[in-house]
Amino acid sequence: MTVQTTATTANPAVVGTGTRTPASRKPTTGDRVVGTASHTVLIIWSIVVVVPLLWTVMSSFKTSSEIFASPFSLPSKWSFDNYVNAWTTAGIGSFFLNSIVVVFGALIVTMLFGSMCAYVLARFRFFGSRAIYYLMLAGLTFPVFLAIVPLFFVLQSLGLLNSLPGLILTYAAFAFPFTVFFLFSFFKSLPVSIAEAAAIDGAGEWRTFFQVMLPMARPGLATVAILNFVGLWNQFLLPVALNSNPQNYVLTQGMASFAAQAGYSVDFGALFAASVITVVPVLIVYLIFQRQLQGSVSQGTDK
Repeated sequence: MTVQTTATTANPAVVGTGTRTPASRKPTTGDRVVGTASHTVLIIWSIVVVVPLLWTVMSSFKTSSEIFASPFSLPSKWSFDNYVNAWTTAGIGSFFLNSIVVVFGALIVTMLFGSMCAYVLARFRFFGSRAIYYLMLAGLTFPVFLAIVPLFFVLQSLGLLNSLPGLILTYAAFAFPFTVFFLFSFFKSLPVSIAEAAAIDGAGEWRTFFQVMLPMARPGLATVAILNFVGLWNQFLLPVALNSNPQNYVLTQGMASFAAQAGYSVDFGALFAASVITVVPVLIVYLIFQRQLQGSVSQGTDK
């Protein structure tokens, strides 16, 4: 008893747990250098990203003459006239709705069939399963521009050229390999015992997937949905090559047409307002699924 008391008294840094607290460790010179360098890089990167975004938002409230006279000054009058002109006169409203239909339609198709494909490839072994998985990986390396001509004739033969359903199927096809690749590892990491317990309780494969395994993969689904949404929302090459009908223009096509329709006489205030309208949905989607995205990252590091 005396020896134990003496040992505890002789080492006051050890209390209860017998380990030294992390707070007792003093930062070294190397830690300070790394911390300062990383914070400097993050500050510079934040300035590079945030300043152009703030300048775009500020310019969206100014007239074209104010933008050319003083690009970095505040607008003399804060008015939403540019947003109204961009939404109505420039037709950004119809382009925006077309993008919503195409992107969310493609996301629904991709997430539904992509998650089902990834689950089957991760949970079941059958003849050709590895070949299918490697074909999915090969789809990630296939450049989009090489498929433009075949896609053009395929959609033309199906009667889907220059139409929103044709863009939905094309978007979904190009997002499918990444979705399967991402969710394959996620479903692979889920415990098999839970699916076996569901089978013992009488659940079939469909019920096990939709009611048990799919909710468990919610963080992964949210992450891949965000990444697919950003990629599909900013897609420009596919709609330009496969959709020449102005009534079915998506937002990227509408922005390019609006910027080039009048040369130097374009309404730059409305153009900046249209750019803000283009960026806002991506920010909203990220803010909504931010917690799910962080959860998927932490879950991936814990495995």
